[in-house]
Amino acid sequence: MIDKKIAVIGSGSWGTALVKLLTHNVDRVGWWVRSQETKDYVMRHGRNPVYLQYAELVPEKIDICTDLARVIRENDILIFAIPSAFLHKSIVNAGVTNFDGKIIVSAIKGIVPEFNQIVANYFHNNYQVKYNDIGIIAGPCHAEEVAMQKLSFLTIAFLDEERAQHIAELFSTWFMKMKTSTDIAGTEYAAMIKNIIAIANGICVGLGYGDNFQAVLIVNAMREIRRFLEDVFPQYRKVMDTEYVGDLLVTAYSNFSRNRTFGTYIGRGYSIKATMAEMKMVAEGYYAVKCLMEINKEHQVYLPITEAVYNILYEGVSPVVEMRLLADKLN
Repeated sequence: MIDKKIAVIGSGSWGTALVKLLTHNVDRVGWWVRSQETKDYVMRHGRNPVYLQYAELVPEKIDICTDLARVIRENDILIFAIPSAFLHKSIVNAGVTNFDGKIIVSAIKGIVPEFNQIVANYFHNNYQVKYNDIGIIAGPCHAEEVAMQKLSFLTIAFLDEERAQHIAELFSTWFMKMKTSTDIAGTEYAAMIKNIIAIANGICVGLGYGDNFQAVLIVNAMREIRRFLEDVFPQYRKVMDTEYVGDLLVTAYSNFSRNRTFGTYIGRGYSIKATMAEMKMVAEGYYAVKCLMEINKEHQVYLPITEAVYNILYEGVSPVVEMRLLADKLN
Protein backbone atom coordinates (compact mmCIF):
# COMPACT_ATOMS: atom_id res chain seq x y z
CA MET A 1 0.00 0.00 0.00
CA ILE A 2 2.83 2.42 0.85
CA ASP A 3 4.26 1.84 -2.67
CA LYS A 4 1.17 3.28 -4.30
CA LYS A 5 1.38 6.84 -5.59
CA ILE A 6 -0.57 9.28 -3.47
CA ALA A 7 -1.91 12.76 -4.19
CA VAL A 8 -3.82 15.47 -2.36
CA ILE A 9 -6.58 17.28 -4.26
CA GLY A 10 -6.99 20.83 -2.97
CA SER A 11 -4.75 23.70 -1.93
CA GLY A 12 -6.68 25.14 1.00
CA SER A 13 -5.69 24.87 4.65
CA TRP A 14 -6.52 21.18 5.03
CA GLY A 15 -4.94 20.21 1.73
CA THR A 16 -1.77 22.11 2.63
CA ALA A 17 -1.59 20.49 6.07
CA LEU A 18 -2.08 17.01 4.63
CA VAL A 19 0.67 17.51 2.05
CA LYS A 20 3.03 18.62 4.81
CA LEU A 21 2.02 15.63 6.93
CA LEU A 22 2.45 13.09 4.14
CA THR A 23 5.95 14.28 3.23
CA HIS A 24 7.09 12.83 6.56
CA ASN A 25 6.37 9.30 5.31
CA VAL A 26 6.45 9.17 1.51
CA ASP A 27 9.12 10.15 -1.01
CA ARG A 28 6.78 11.98 -3.37
CA VAL A 29 3.33 13.50 -2.90
CA GLY A 30 1.19 14.61 -5.81
CA TRP A 31 -0.69 17.85 -5.21
CA TRP A 32 -3.39 19.48 -7.30
CA VAL A 33 -3.66 23.24 -6.84
CA ARG A 34 -6.07 25.48 -8.66
CA SER A 35 -3.76 28.28 -9.83
CA GLN A 36 -0.38 28.52 -11.54
CA GLU A 37 0.52 31.34 -9.14
CA THR A 38 0.14 29.00 -6.16
CA LYS A 39 2.22 26.34 -7.87
CA ASP A 40 5.03 28.77 -8.72
CA TYR A 41 5.09 30.23 -5.22
CA VAL A 42 5.25 26.84 -3.53
CA MET A 43 8.11 25.74 -5.75
CA ARG A 44 10.09 28.94 -5.14
CA HIS A 45 9.41 29.53 -1.46
CA GLY A 46 8.20 26.22 0.01
CA ARG A 47 5.01 27.78 1.35
CA ASN A 48 1.38 28.18 0.30
CA PRO A 49 0.93 31.89 -0.52
CA VAL A 50 -2.69 31.99 0.66
CA TYR A 51 -3.31 29.33 3.31
CA LEU A 52 -1.17 28.36 6.32
CA GLN A 53 1.66 30.57 5.11
CA TYR A 54 3.72 29.63 8.16
CA ALA A 55 3.76 25.93 7.18
CA GLU A 56 7.13 24.94 5.74
CA LEU A 57 6.80 22.57 2.78
CA VAL A 58 9.43 20.50 0.97
CA PRO A 59 9.11 21.32 -2.77
CA GLU A 60 11.52 18.58 -3.84
CA LYS A 61 9.13 15.97 -2.39
CA ILE A 62 5.99 17.43 -4.02
CA ASP A 63 4.71 16.86 -7.58
CA ILE A 64 2.55 19.96 -7.79
CA CYS A 65 0.20 20.35 -10.76
CA THR A 66 -2.74 22.47 -11.92
CA ASP A 67 -4.13 19.74 -14.20
CA LEU A 68 -6.66 17.80 -12.11
CA ALA A 69 -7.23 15.11 -14.74
CA ARG A 70 -3.51 14.41 -14.88
CA VAL A 71 -3.15 14.19 -11.09
CA ILE A 72 -6.04 11.72 -10.92
CA ARG A 73 -4.71 9.68 -13.82
CA GLU A 74 -1.15 9.42 -12.48
CA ASN A 75 -1.87 8.57 -8.82
CA ASP A 76 -3.41 5.59 -7.06
CA ILE A 77 -4.59 7.06 -3.74
CA LEU A 78 -6.48 10.33 -4.10
CA ILE A 79 -7.10 12.41 -0.99
CA PHE A 80 -9.81 14.99 -1.66
CA ALA A 81 -9.53 18.11 0.46
CA ILE A 82 -11.55 20.71 -1.40
CA PRO A 83 -14.83 22.23 -0.13
CA SER A 84 -17.77 19.95 -0.82
CA ALA A 85 -19.60 22.80 -2.54
CA PHE A 86 -16.93 22.81 -5.26
CA LEU A 87 -16.20 19.08 -5.52
CA HIS A 88 -18.62 18.21 -8.33
CA LYS A 89 -17.80 21.27 -10.45
CA SER A 90 -14.06 20.66 -10.09
CA ILE A 91 -14.36 17.07 -11.32
CA VAL A 92 -16.79 17.90 -14.13
CA ASN A 93 -14.79 20.90 -15.33
CA ALA A 94 -11.67 18.74 -15.45
CA GLY A 95 -13.51 16.23 -17.62
CA VAL A 96 -12.77 13.34 -15.27
CA THR A 97 -15.14 10.39 -15.77
CA ASN A 98 -13.09 7.39 -14.69
CA PHE A 99 -11.84 6.46 -11.23
CA ASP A 100 -11.22 2.79 -11.97
CA GLY A 101 -8.57 1.30 -9.70
CA LYS A 102 -8.36 4.42 -7.56
CA ILE A 103 -8.62 4.56 -3.78
CA ILE A 104 -10.62 7.63 -2.78
CA VAL A 105 -10.01 9.17 0.63
CA SER A 106 -12.25 12.05 1.63
CA ALA A 107 -10.92 14.73 3.94
CA ILE A 108 -14.02 16.77 3.09
CA LYS A 109 -16.32 17.36 6.05
CA GLY A 110 -19.40 18.32 4.14
CA ILE A 111 -22.01 17.22 1.65
CA VAL A 112 -22.16 17.56 -2.14
CA PRO A 113 -25.05 20.03 -2.55
CA GLU A 114 -25.96 19.17 -6.14
CA PHE A 115 -26.87 15.64 -5.03
CA ASN A 116 -27.54 15.92 -1.25
CA GLN A 117 -24.96 13.17 -0.84
CA ILE A 118 -22.02 12.67 1.47
CA VAL A 119 -18.76 12.29 -0.44
CA ALA A 120 -18.68 8.48 -0.18
CA ASN A 121 -22.14 8.20 -1.72
CA TYR A 122 -21.26 10.77 -4.37
CA PHE A 123 -18.28 8.80 -5.68
CA HIS A 124 -20.13 5.48 -5.45
CA ASN A 125 -23.34 6.65 -7.13
CA ASN A 126 -21.84 8.91 -9.79
CA TYR A 127 -18.52 7.21 -10.62
CA GLN A 128 -19.18 3.60 -9.56
CA VAL A 129 -16.31 3.62 -7.04
CA LYS A 130 -16.74 0.60 -4.78
CA TYR A 131 -17.39 1.40 -1.13
CA ASN A 132 -14.42 -0.82 -0.27
CA ASP A 133 -12.25 1.69 -2.15
CA ILE A 134 -13.57 4.74 -0.31
CA GLY A 135 -12.17 6.02 2.97
CA ILE A 136 -12.89 8.92 5.31
CA ILE A 137 -10.49 11.08 7.31
CA ALA A 138 -12.15 12.16 10.54
CA GLY A 139 -10.98 14.35 13.42
CA PRO A 140 -10.72 15.79 15.92
CA CYS A 141 -8.17 17.81 14.03
CA HIS A 142 -7.61 21.36 12.79
CA ALA A 143 -5.37 21.99 9.81
CA GLU A 144 -3.67 24.85 11.64
CA GLU A 145 -2.43 22.65 14.48
CA VAL A 146 -1.36 19.88 12.10
CA ALA A 147 0.73 22.40 10.17
CA MET A 148 2.29 23.56 13.45
CA GLN A 149 3.05 19.92 14.31
CA LYS A 150 1.06 20.03 17.52
CA LEU A 151 0.10 16.65 18.93
CA SER A 152 -3.08 15.59 17.14
CA PHE A 153 -5.31 12.59 16.47
CA LEU A 154 -6.91 11.41 13.23
CA THR A 155 -9.28 8.57 12.41
CA ILE A 156 -9.18 6.71 9.10
CA ALA A 157 -12.43 4.91 8.25
CA PHE A 158 -12.69 2.15 5.63
CA LEU A 159 -15.08 -0.76 5.43
CA ASP A 160 -12.01 -3.00 5.43
CA GLU A 161 -10.05 -2.72 8.68
CA GLU A 162 -6.80 -3.87 7.10
CA ARG A 163 -6.97 -1.19 4.40
CA ALA A 164 -7.73 1.42 7.05
CA GLN A 165 -4.58 0.36 8.91
CA HIS A 166 -2.46 0.61 5.76
CA ILE A 167 -3.73 4.10 4.93
CA ALA A 168 -3.28 5.19 8.56
CA GLU A 169 0.42 4.35 8.27
CA LEU A 170 0.80 7.08 5.67
CA PHE A 171 -0.21 9.74 8.19
CA SER A 172 1.35 8.44 11.40
CA THR A 173 4.20 10.61 12.72
CA TRP A 174 5.62 11.66 16.08
CA PHE A 175 2.94 14.37 16.34
CA MET A 176 0.04 12.54 14.65
CA LYS A 177 -1.63 9.61 16.43
CA MET A 178 -3.87 7.43 14.28
CA LYS A 179 -6.87 5.20 14.90
CA THR A 180 -9.12 3.32 12.51
CA SER A 181 -12.82 2.71 12.05
CA THR A 182 -15.11 0.77 9.72
CA ASP A 183 -18.02 3.24 10.09
CA ILE A 184 -17.57 5.28 6.90
CA ALA A 185 -21.16 6.58 6.77
CA GLY A 186 -21.35 7.37 10.48
CA THR A 187 -18.04 9.21 10.63
CA GLU A 188 -18.82 11.20 7.51
CA TYR A 189 -22.32 12.23 8.57
CA ALA A 190 -21.11 13.07 12.07
CA ALA A 191 -18.36 15.23 10.57
CA MET A 192 -20.92 17.01 8.42
CA ILE A 193 -23.44 17.60 11.23
CA LYS A 194 -20.84 18.91 13.68
CA ASN A 195 -20.18 21.80 11.27
CA ILE A 196 -23.82 22.79 11.61
CA ILE A 197 -23.54 22.57 15.39
CA ALA A 198 -20.42 24.73 15.30
CA ILE A 199 -22.38 27.41 13.45
CA ALA A 200 -25.06 27.23 16.14
CA ASN A 201 -22.46 27.59 18.86
CA GLY A 202 -20.87 30.49 17.03
CA ILE A 203 -24.23 32.23 16.81
CA CYS A 204 -24.56 31.85 20.58
CA VAL A 205 -21.12 33.38 21.05
CA GLY A 206 -22.04 36.26 18.78
CA LEU A 207 -25.23 36.84 20.75
CA GLY A 208 -23.33 36.90 24.03
CA TYR A 209 -24.41 33.55 25.47
CA GLY A 210 -22.00 32.19 28.05
CA ASP A 211 -20.23 28.92 28.73
CA ASN A 212 -23.18 27.49 30.65
CA PHE A 213 -25.54 27.64 27.70
CA GLN A 214 -22.90 26.45 25.27
CA ALA A 215 -22.28 23.36 27.39
CA VAL A 216 -25.99 22.47 27.29
CA LEU A 217 -26.08 23.12 23.56
CA ILE A 218 -23.19 20.71 22.91
CA VAL A 219 -24.69 17.96 25.08
CA ASN A 220 -27.92 18.23 23.13
CA ALA A 221 -25.96 18.33 19.88
CA MET A 222 -24.35 14.99 20.70
CA ARG A 223 -27.81 13.53 21.25
CA GLU A 224 -28.90 15.01 17.92
CA ILE A 225 -26.02 13.35 16.09
CA ARG A 226 -26.68 10.04 17.82
CA ARG A 227 -30.39 10.12 16.96
CA PHE A 228 -29.67 10.76 13.30
CA LEU A 229 -26.99 8.07 13.00
CA GLU A 230 -29.04 5.46 14.86
CA ASP A 231 -32.08 6.12 12.67
CA VAL A 232 -30.41 6.45 9.28
CA PHE A 233 -27.32 4.20 9.67
CA PRO A 234 -28.04 1.77 12.49
CA GLN A 235 -24.95 -0.21 13.47
CA TYR A 236 -22.83 -0.67 16.55
CA ARG A 237 -20.73 2.43 17.26
CA LYS A 238 -19.44 4.28 20.29
CA VAL A 239 -20.55 7.86 19.77
CA MET A 240 -18.30 8.96 22.62
CA ASP A 241 -15.26 8.00 20.52
CA THR A 242 -13.02 10.79 19.29
CA GLU A 243 -14.22 10.71 15.67
CA TYR A 244 -17.71 11.64 16.87
CA VAL A 245 -17.74 13.68 20.08
CA GLY A 246 -14.09 14.76 19.82
CA ASP A 247 -14.60 16.18 16.36
CA LEU A 248 -17.75 17.95 17.56
CA LEU A 249 -16.00 19.55 20.53
CA VAL A 250 -12.98 20.87 18.67
CA THR A 251 -15.12 22.31 15.87
CA ALA A 252 -17.68 23.90 18.19
CA TYR A 253 -15.22 25.47 20.62
CA SER A 254 -12.01 26.27 18.75
CA ASN A 255 -11.19 29.71 17.40
CA PHE A 256 -9.64 27.90 14.41
CA SER A 257 -13.10 26.61 13.42
CA ARG A 258 -14.36 28.44 10.35
CA ASN A 259 -17.92 27.22 11.01
CA ARG A 260 -17.86 28.61 14.55
CA THR A 261 -16.43 31.85 13.18
CA PHE A 262 -19.15 31.97 10.53
CA GLY A 263 -21.82 31.58 13.20
CA THR A 264 -20.21 34.24 15.40
CA TYR A 265 -20.48 36.80 12.62
CA ILE A 266 -24.13 35.88 12.06
CA GLY A 267 -24.84 36.21 15.78
CA ARG A 268 -23.27 39.66 15.77
CA GLY A 269 -25.68 40.78 13.07
CA TYR A 270 -23.64 40.35 9.89
CA SER A 271 -25.48 39.23 6.78
CA ILE A 272 -24.51 35.94 5.16
CA LYS A 273 -22.98 37.78 2.20
CA ALA A 274 -20.95 40.06 4.46
CA THR A 275 -19.83 37.10 6.57
CA MET A 276 -18.56 35.19 3.56
CA ALA A 277 -16.72 38.26 2.28
CA GLU A 278 -15.14 38.84 5.68
CA MET A 279 -14.00 35.24 6.15
CA LYS A 280 -12.76 34.55 2.60
CA MET A 281 -13.10 30.84 3.39
CA VAL A 282 -15.87 28.29 2.99
CA ALA A 283 -17.90 27.27 6.01
CA GLU A 284 -19.12 23.78 5.09
CA GLY A 285 -21.99 23.95 7.57
CA TYR A 286 -23.72 26.68 5.59
CA TYR A 287 -24.33 24.30 2.68
CA ALA A 288 -24.70 21.21 4.86
CA VAL A 289 -27.65 22.47 6.89
CA LYS A 290 -29.83 22.94 3.80
CA CYS A 291 -28.91 19.51 2.47
CA LEU A 292 -29.51 17.81 5.81
CA MET A 293 -32.96 19.36 6.08
CA GLU A 294 -33.77 17.93 2.65
CA ILE A 295 -32.44 14.49 3.61
CA ASN A 296 -34.36 14.54 6.88
CA LYS A 297 -37.68 15.04 5.13
CA GLU A 298 -37.61 11.30 4.54
CA HIS A 299 -36.40 10.26 7.99
CA GLN A 300 -38.12 12.84 10.23
CA VAL A 301 -35.46 12.65 12.94
CA TYR A 302 -35.85 15.26 15.70
CA LEU A 303 -33.07 17.79 14.93
CA PRO A 304 -33.91 21.02 16.78
CA ILE A 305 -30.43 22.57 16.57
CA THR A 306 -30.15 21.85 12.85
CA GLU A 307 -33.60 23.32 12.31
CA ALA A 308 -32.68 26.46 14.25
CA VAL A 309 -29.57 27.04 12.15
CA TYR A 310 -31.55 26.46 8.96
CA ASN A 311 -34.24 28.94 10.03
CA ILE A 312 -31.61 31.60 10.70
CA LEU A 313 -29.55 31.06 7.54
CA TYR A 314 -32.26 30.26 4.99
CA GLU A 315 -35.58 31.50 6.40
CA GLY A 316 -34.34 34.84 7.65
CA VAL A 317 -35.44 34.32 11.24
CA SER A 318 -33.71 36.59 13.75
CA PRO A 319 -30.88 34.79 15.60
CA VAL A 320 -32.12 36.33 18.84
CA VAL A 321 -35.62 34.95 18.38
CA GLU A 322 -34.54 31.54 17.06
CA MET A 323 -32.05 30.89 19.86
CA ARG A 324 -34.65 31.77 22.47
CA LEU A 325 -37.00 29.26 20.90
CA LEU A 326 -34.24 26.67 20.75
CA ALA A 327 -33.40 27.18 24.42
CA ASP A 328 -36.89 25.96 25.34
CA LYS A 329 -36.25 22.68 23.48
CA LEU A 330 -32.94 21.84 25.15
CA ASN A 331 -32.48 19.95 28.40
